[in-house]
Amino acid sequence: MQAGRFSAVSLIRNYLARTEEIDKSGPRLHSVIEINPEAVAIARERDRERKGGRIRGPLHGVPVLIKDNIDTHDRMKTTAGSLALAESVAAKDAFVVRRLRQAGAVILGKTNLSEWANFRSSRSTSGWSGRGGLTLNPYALDRNPSGSSSGSAVAVAANLCAVALGTETDGSILSPASYNGIVGIKPTIGLVSRSGIIPLAHSQDTAGPMARTVRDAAVLLGCLAGQDPEDPVTGASLGKVHADYTLFLDRHGLRGSRIGVARNLFGGHPGVAKLMEDVLSEMERLGAVIIDPAELPSQGKISEHEFEVLLYEFKSDLNACLGRLGPMVQVRSLQDLIEFNNRNRDLEMPWFGQDILIKAQEKGPLTDPAYLAAVEACRRLSRDEGIDAVVAKHNLDALVAPTSGPAHVTDLVHGDRDTGSSTTPAAVAGYPSISVPAGFISGLPVGISFFGPAWSEPGLLKLAFAFEQATAQRRAPAFAPAAQA
Repeated sequence: MQAGRFSAVSLIRNYLARTEEIDKSGPRLHSVIEINPEAVAIARERDRERKGGRIRGPLHGVPVLIKDNIDTHDRMKTTAGSLALAESVAAKDAFVVRRLRQAGAVILGKTNLSEWANFRSSRSTSGWSGRGGLTLNPYALDRNPSGSSSGSAVAVAANLCAVALGTETDGSILSPASYNGIVGIKPTIGLVSRSGIIPLAHSQDTAGPMARTVRDAAVLLGCLAGQDPEDPVTGASLGKVHADYTLFLDRHGLRGSRIGVARNLFGGHPGVAKLMEDVLSEMERLGAVIIDPAELPSQGKISEHEFEVLLYEFKSDLNACLGRLGPMVQVRSLQDLIEFNNRNRDLEMPWFGQDILIKAQEKGPLTDPAYLAAVEACRRLSRDEGIDAVVAKHNLDALVAPTSGPAHVTDLVHGDRDTGSSTTPAAVAGYPSISVPAGFISGLPVGISFFGPAWSEPGLLKLAFAFEQATAQRRAPAFAPAAQA
């Protein structure tokens, strides 16, 4: 656009045409749940501004898709994928959407997701929502895209936008980034505001970038980060936010770095184990000092406490969120939502139920001793006896582990299959993690995660960028009908 070869309008029209070709017909990925009817008009205004010498920011005229649990005050809905919120129009933009608009971005549309950020059923299928249907993995259409930021990851991988915004509580950015061969950043809790985002659990919720390259993700992160009076936790980011995270990108960033190998987060897939040995050898060749193993002593002890925290916070946070919605929304509480799903079982529960919603409804207030004990255990196990302890013990710049295994076959009858995941420690701690494409198994992408202590995004980006530039593992999807032998 700076050189005049493209305009914002031409980009938007090209992306809309590609979305129609690939997402709505052709392979029918179902990653985009709604197109912004004002996108072309906004792009035209950005072109006028550019012609007049006004550049709002680094995303001026850039098409961005955002997950359908993030409020936009426009002609689009914000539904978390649920038909219960089909008529919900936000009263104002989420903080991150305001930041995107200030940076000049054109909101192209909303992406599909695992309904309610995949916190509805213990037998759910990632990438499915009552509103948007089932999102497909562009590398193999019979494979799952993971979730809950399924549509954002797939749209980025299939080049239906420049970059996208996802949200994560535990794995919802990183895992779909791994499954779909892209870069995902889960920031430190407090770096990016959650106001205007339909919540799952405030202890762990955050929005974050999804992009095809580390540089693009770093640009987007700089546009999102900042303090928001409506989300007090962002006050902790004072003095820790950087307007331009691309300043930390260094092709030689692995040289002299100390990388800890969290082997007890590797999972059990033999192909992933072999791939990771090649990855570690490459990082060593690039000058990294590999500390192997640098295992997390609390691994396996966190999940039970985490689930307890999520149940309590989901009920409390969702009740508060639903209570603020406009008069067009009849669902005003978690109990209302459960009853809505029961009344609309054919549309909302054709494949799996809502046992997690029911368990959450049974929980008491956030003053319950059981909740407070679970919160304390999560913080201690993930931080003091987890990431902080291992980083200090080995004087590490980062820990690494495979983000996940290769994508599993989508099975609407039995639900998701666990392929292994390393996302929980950083998610529960509220610490940053970056997933970068690391290679392929049977034609399916696998990512590697770089994670570390709070506010370590600059160092993690340096390492992730150096790895990405040296290995260049990402390749565009071919929309194969099934995984390749």
